[in-house]
This record gives sequence, structure tokens and C-alpha cells, in this order.
Amino acid sequence: RYELLVTRLRELAYLNEGVCIKLRDERSNKEETFEYKKGLLAFIHHLNEGKTTLHRPMLISKEDPETKLIAEIVVQYHTGYNETVFTFANNINTVEGGTHLSGFRSALTRSINYYARAANLLKKESNPAGDDLREGLTALVTVKVPDPQFEGQTKTKLGNSEVESFVTQAVNEQLGSWLEEHPPEAKRIVNKGLQAMQARDAARKARDLTRRKGALSGGSLPGKLADCRSKDRDTTELFL
Repeated sequence: RYELLVTRLRELAYLNEGVCIKLRDERSNKEETFEYKKGLLAFIHHLNEGKTTLHRPMLISKEDPETKLIAEIVVQYHTGYNETVFTFANNINTVEGGTHLSGFRSALTRSINYYARAANLLKKESNPAGDDLREGLTALVTVKVPDPQFEGQTKTKLGNSEVESFVTQAVNEQLGSWLEEHPPEAKRIVNKGLQAMQARDAARKARDLTRRKGALSGGSLPGKLADCRSKDRDTTELFL
């Protein structure tokens, strides 16, 4: 399947900047070349094509010579509501996520909320949840691990515990600094999370109100079901 190969080879070219990959289909003489100088930045630009972004891509990079762990992360928010996060370990697309994804998500939530509190952007409101702060997020999380451990039925979930703390530390350090150095962009990100939190709270209150009205309405039951009524005190019960 030509399109399947195109997707995977383009992905590999994004992840390995400077590497040139050529694909030719001898059945139809269709040919494509993939080569990117700034691979991850080109990748996120491709993912956010046609969307209105809130800031320029944020690049987080960390390498530990002792453990030989490497993490490269690119983050960019847009005005939409979908969360798009791709994770890779040693160029393998970890579609089930894993420790690098959980480390990234927890650090992202903690860093943004910490900045928002310090900058007095939250006032007396509670902190937005992780889901709120990931609305409109596009991110790429790629790690290099000397001894990767993959889990799950299809082996597409990273299980190395040391990767989680490594990614968390990288995001905490560099995302926190980026937010402090870019106050206008940081404020837009925080406000987007606040709007998502307020919308979630409003939806929850509306659901609770509907349930209360339904419980108190005393309407007849649908279909073939009917209320069981009796004026005989000895054959009735009251449940509190």
C-alpha cells in the first residue's frame, strides 16, 4: 500500500532530520523524496497546517550522557479543541503511549498551573485539570532509549520507568522557563485552559440540574413500564 509507506517514511524523515529517504513505486512510476532539515518543527507544522496557532513551536530537548537517554519534544497550541499527541521511542510509533507520554502530560499540567499561580492568572479559581490544559494541544514526544521495554499486545507501549522521570524533568525545567520568557503566549495558553475548565463545569452543572429535575418530576415511566401505586399503607414502602 503506497500511502501506508508514504506515511511511515515521511515520519522517519521527520524524526531523523537530514536523512534523505526516496520512495518509488515501480507499478506506477510514482516517486517521492523525504528530507527535512528541522525535522520535528516541520512535522508539527505539517500537523497544524490550516489551523490558527497561538504561538511558535516550543522545542524541549534533553540528553543524559550517563544513561544515554535523549528526549526531544515539540509543543504548539492552536485555537481548536482537539488534542493531537504523537509519541515515539527509538523511531517506533508508540500508539499506546507509555511512560514518556505520562511523564510529558503530568509535567505539562504541573508547569502551566505553577506558572499561572505565580503570574496571578488563576485568582481564586481551582487549577485547570490536565484535560483542560490539553485542549488545542499538538505535541510530539520522541525519546531514544538504550534498552527499551515495550508492553501491550502489539508492543507499542513504552514501559521504561526511568524515561518517565527523565521526560518530566525536561518538561518541568524547559517549559517553565519558556512560559516565563513568553508572557503573552503563556497567558493565551492559560486562558484557553481556563475556558475549557469553565465549559466543563458549566456542562456538569447542566447535567446535574437535568438529573435533579428528572428525579423530582414524577412523570410516568416510558414504554410498557408503569408506576406501582397503592393507598394501602401495609403494602407500601418508603425508601430514603
